[in-house]
Amino acid sequence: MTKTNDALAPWIKRFLLEYLVGERNLSRNTQYSYRDTLRLLLPRAAALAGKPVDRLNITDLSADLVRDFLGELESGRGCRVTTRNQRLSAIHALARFIGERNPETLVWCGEVRAVPFKRMGKSSLLYLEKVEMDALLGTPDQRTSFGRRDHALLLFLYNTGARATEVAGIRVADLDGDSSRGGMATLCGKGSKVRRVPLWGRTFAVLMPLIQGRASTESAFLNRYGDPITRFGIYELVERHAAAARRKVPSLANKRVSPHTIRHTTATHLLRAGVDINTIRSWLGHVSIDTTNVYAEVDLEMKAKALAACEPQTAATTNRWRTEPKLMDFLRSL
Repeated sequence: MTKTNDALAPWIKRFLLEYLVGERNLSRNTQYSYRDTLRLLLPRAAALAGKPVDRLNITDLSADLVRDFLGELESGRGCRVTTRNQRLSAIHALARFIGERNPETLVWCGEVRAVPFKRMGKSSLLYLEKVEMDALLGTPDQRTSFGRRDHALLLFLYNTGARATEVAGIRVADLDGDSSRGGMATLCGKGSKVRRVPLWGRTFAVLMPLIQGRASTESAFLNRYGDPITRFGIYELVERHAAAARRKVPSLANKRVSPHTIRHTTATHLLRAGVDINTIRSWLGHVSIDTTNVYAEVDLEMKAKALAACEPQTAATTNRWRTEPKLMDFLRSL
């Protein structure tokens, strides 16, 4: 007979409702990520234990099961290491939550939390050059109402560096200013943290036709059915216009463009323009300056490459001008 304190189901409900929402106040997307991890893990545990999900014990989620589950994510489902580690982070959090409140499970908690994260190679930061960003902004057909909306949304993403979820949640009342002076946008980020981001006059000018005469509580960006646009709709919109921009700018062919790519682009362009790193941290809504420092590292790498390209080359011998076949091409290019 399973003791009540050993039953897994009540602990999972407490973890998702009491801990993630009540104690941690984690973002909705993080809550969904933890929930989806359990939706994948629990049926596997139930099949292995030969019992319904509702009858699982805490110890049915063994460390060996977790390792098998993570291996299946990579080999069977084709997930990347980042996804694998995100799923493991959710499992670690659940084990810690149970272990802190039920001392009898401390051994089990230690075994599960000992399952290691997989080391990842350092991936290069993906961002768009100015000509690529301009091409993306120029793809929507502004002669149509949806084209004007798409252009406004892309420009808003670039101006603010906002996450897709933040843009989906913005209301008419969160936009304040005018087309001549610009204005401010109030964004609600991770952990319900609110920040204000400046808007260019150009951005506000394209936003005004979208929000004029509408109730302050309405969403600023609507889909074709008149409903608030979702973050999935924003991702689809960006990917659709990125595909069109690739036909104009070949360098985009090898870049996967998403709302987060535009966010990286905003930060990189701000840094190039001389904006200090703390201002960029506040602009993007990063809690830690360490998160923002990745853009400074990218900027240093770009400067180092530029410096190396400018380094004078020392020739061992000086060739006579008659032996230089491209001299006339050089002169014509001046």
